[in-house]
Amino acid sequence: MNKVFLLFTLLFSFSANVWATEVGDVVKDVEEKFDAKETILHHIKDAHEFHIVGDISLPLPVILWTKNGLVTFMSSEFHHDDSGKVVVEKNGQKFVKYHEKIYYASDQAHDGSYVHLHQEGKEMHPSNERPLDFSITKNVFSMFLSIALMFFLFIGSARIYKSNKYNGIPKGIARFTEPLVLFVRDEIARPMIGEKKYKKYLPYLLTIFFFIWINNIFGLIPFFPFSANLSGNIAFTVMLALFTFIIVQFSGNANYWKHIFWMPGVPVPMKIFLAPIELIGVFTKPISLFIRLFANITAGHIVVLALISLIFFFRYEWGEVAGWGASPVSVLFVVFISLIEIIVTAIQAYIFTILSALYIGMATEEEHH
Repeated sequence: MNKVFLLFTLLFSFSANVWATEVGDVVKDVEEKFDAKETILHHIKDAHEFHIVGDISLPLPVILWTKNGLVTFMSSEFHHDDSGKVVVEKNGQKFVKYHEKIYYASDQAHDGSYVHLHQEGKEMHPSNERPLDFSITKNVFSMFLSIALMFFLFIGSARIYKSNKYNGIPKGIARFTEPLVLFVRDEIARPMIGEKKYKKYLPYLLTIFFFIWINNIFGLIPFFPFSANLSGNIAFTVMLALFTFIIVQFSGNANYWKHIFWMPGVPVPMKIFLAPIELIGVFTKPISLFIRLFANITAGHIVVLALISLIFFFRYEWGEVAGWGASPVSVLFVVFISLIEIIVTAIQAYIFTILSALYIGMATEEEHH
């Protein structure tokens, strides 16, 4: 009972910390006019600097491939400006940052910015050219941090198993990693791929499970050096799904391709009808992988921020009393959603891994007679 109470207290404190940190960032937007959409998008997108607290930020390296070759400088040269009004001149070229994207500076507009906007539908978009951006952004920084943590976990565990002190009972870091490794092996790899072939793909499945899970957890921790919404970046989830797609296609045996292009056991007209459908399925599987992970993680962050925004929406629309009145309800819902998000971080890693294993198992399955 004491352990359950302690766990609940830790989770509540963690969720309250998330709420308090987000409130500290959101409250700045209330002074003039509160825009919930802009505030939420600002907090879930990538950035060229790492916000720590207040006006304190950690600048990150900006690495650009431009018309005049490679250009590098620190993001602090933009002086925290994201409106395209601060110009950085390097290697005979001028650059501005607008909505966390770097453009070549144009002539100064009437609003003081060096970005020219044109309308696409209902929104305005910059017409400036962009250099190729290979910068170490907040998401990239978080990804490197998660990789370092994974090396620490698995190299540390391997050393324990190699040591003479190991007597069959895991110690130290291995107490944490061994149950998870066995879970991925016995509950995902073996059932989905089969006893004969699972060992070949187990390293990949372990990598994506821990990689996704750790980065999902980092996204929930609201202070430096965490808080990056890496799994909520569609480029990240697309690349993970692409790795699974490549492994599946190169692992596919004759039986796999025969079931796609000339399905056995059905009439010839039906084979011709099913072949393009099965071929489309080859590509829809990785698409479902990256959309599911991206949408679920992003949705969690948006819901939490939207609930926090209710306080400031009521405050701005109906005054201080309404804002204070909405606060208890908003906080309770934020705590509840944050607790669910802690579970979702592991569930999404599990789903991505088990579906990857399932697709590999389908590609490597031998023909039954």
